[in-house]
Amino acid sequence: MGNTIVMKTAEQTPLTANHIAALVKEAGFPPGVVNILSGYGPTAGGAIATHDGVDKVAFTGSTEIGQLIHTMAAGNLKRVTLELGGKSANVVFGDCDFERAIDQAHLGTFFNHGQCCSAASRVFVEESIYDQFVEATVERAKAIKVGDPYEMDTAQGPQVNQEQLDKITDLCNSGTREGAQLALGGQRYGDKGYFFQPTVFANVKDDMRIAKEEIFGPVMSIFKFKDVAEVVSRANNSIYGLAASVFTRDIEKALKLAHELQAGTVYVNAYHVLQPSTPFGGFKMSGSGRELGEYGLEQYSEKKTVIIKTAQKNS
Repeated sequence: MGNTIVMKTAEQTPLTANHIAALVKEAGFPPGVVNILSGYGPTAGGAIATHDGVDKVAFTGSTEIGQLIHTMAAGNLKRVTLELGGKSANVVFGDCDFERAIDQAHLGTFFNHGQCCSAASRVFVEESIYDQFVEATVERAKAIKVGDPYEMDTAQGPQVNQEQLDKITDLCNSGTREGAQLALGGQRYGDKGYFFQPTVFANVKDDMRIAKEEIFGPVMSIFKFKDVAEVVSRANNSIYGLAASVFTRDIEKALKLAHELQAGTVYVNAYHVLQPSTPFGGFKMSGSGRELGEYGLEQYSEKKTVIIKTAQKNS
């Protein structure tokens, strides 16, 4: 493999990639092997997606933009890998390690201020421990320190921009209007910056907007379920399928759900565990193709068959 790279940064967050450019130069890559391009999606991103000299495009971002890139890339039938949005389900059974389930559900939802494509924003909890789970989750979320991300004890910084802050606010308001119980948060934090309160909704129904739409913010929706068949059906009732998780001490139950849940990655008694050797990607509207692992490398290569007729059989 010997592909050169053009890395187009998100217009909202270009600085990290620009630092990578400095590290690439420091590491001694030859000029032109890794190229960092900053610009806006419709212009810089669109040029990459449509250019006949580009053989492969990988995109990480929203499902809406992923659909546009897939269409734009059809001009020369370039290969496309898409890692898109999610509405991942976290299934918590009554026989789980309760403290670990609380800890990992917290990580699954609130990691990186909820700005994570695989965030476990739909938490399905078995009815026998539902009230206890909601209470413990609220207490845990109350302890999150929101503030300056450069302060070492800060756990949650700002959302990426005003547009995202407004989207989170709108979806939380819809949850209250549609009858979900706002157990914590639900509003902007402070009066400066793009900060949002850690938020927990209880008694969420599957047809609510907060149950269906990707929020991309620090918002957990908690659902109640009775049995395995019910929770599998409800967890799969989503246009997305990026990740899922199961918390139980019953390995047979865990393996059954791992098989039946429509998600590219299923965690058992854990969340947000990423390994460079394991493929990562989604089902349904969460994308196509995979990143990481041997399969991820295959996306950047072509298979070629060479057949040679020789004068005599070689053996």
